[in-house]
Amino acid sequence: MTERLDLPQGTLDLLILRTLSLQRMHGWAISERLHQVSRATLTIPQGSLYPALHRLERRGWIRAEWCESENNRRAKYYELTRAGRKQLAADVEAWRRLTAAVDLVLEMN
Repeated sequence: MTERLDLPQGTLDLLILRTLSLQRMHGWAISERLHQVSRATLTIPQGSLYPALHRLERRGWIRAEWCESENNRRAKYYELTRAGRKQLAADVEAWRRLTAAVDLVLEMN
């Protein structure tokens, strides 16, 4: 059984933006994609995912549209905006700087 991994504050937004940079998706598909790509390490509960999607939409980083899903049901599809692409680039750079600094501390002798 895999131990639950808590995401650091703000990381979910980064992961959602990155996922939507590839293609537009509905919420459940975003969650499933993150689970799949993380080799089942990340499980994003709906109670975290949908508030994050609404927050990103309010900030103008994603937009949503109701469409018909693959199984002929109505679903809200999300896609990245131009502002969202800029934010993603900034967040990726900040994440890489942070993780490099943490790695330096963890590897010190």
